[in-house]
Amino acid sequence: MENKQSSSPASFVDSTVVPGDVVLDLSSMTNQTIKLGGGLRQDCDAISATKAGTLRFSKPNKYWIESSQKRYVPCVEDTILGIVVDSKADNFLIDIKGPAMGFLPVLAFEGGTRRNIPKFEVGTLLYLRVVKANFGMNPELSCTDASGKAAEFGPLKDGYMFETSTGLSRKLLSSPACPVLEALGKKLSFEIAVGLNGRVWVNAASPDTIVVVANAIMNSECLSGAQQIIMLYDLMDSLVVVLLRETKK
Repeated sequence: MENKQSSSPASFVDSTVVPGDVVLDLSSMTNQTIKLGGGLRQDCDAISATKAGTLRFSKPNKYWIESSQKRYVPCVEDTILGIVVDSKADNFLIDIKGPAMGFLPVLAFEGGTRRNIPKFEVGTLLYLRVVKANFGMNPELSCTDASGKAAEFGPLKDGYMFETSTGLSRKLLSSPACPVLEALGKKLSFEIAVGLNGRVWVNAASPDTIVVVANAIMNSECLSGAQQIIMLYDLMDSLVVVLLRETKK
């Protein structure tokens, strides 16, 4: 069975594809540079899908396959949450919820030198960027952005980390803002870090707020925007009841 090639880059965008579908034809995209995300593979001028999902496009030039799965497949420039599992002389071994451990060089920090190597205990949660993700090799990670600045990367202290599907993680990072996150931000004060590997970290002044935010996010995956708002208000009502009980004690 032959795969039908796309004559237009936009023809498959936001459509469901399966492994083997040719979604882009580079011969018809002259003088264009594109970036391939997870789920896509190049074979000469043909870009084909390697997993089932929805083809997505973000400006200016990135394409990827969006799907909901538990296991994370690393892709260059992904921002993820990793857990330190071991420390070596030249790098840290990081659990990234993928098929292989990632490694974080001890110099992959802003201004990193041999004299100021950071020390992380096993179990430390880090916000990281994927630098290299070659097939058959351990992914290389970094605690800096593309310009070498620390930005938001580094250890995440306190708070609560929980796991979701990779599809929900992408929804939380989408633009415009995910309805549940937008509504939470209007009602509560909290910090959040979302990793494309299906991990989310939440921190707030009150443990009750952390519980509400975490539950709202985990319950939102299969709900529409309107259903997410209704679910959130139910959780908020339960939080108010708890706070009233505590003030009466």
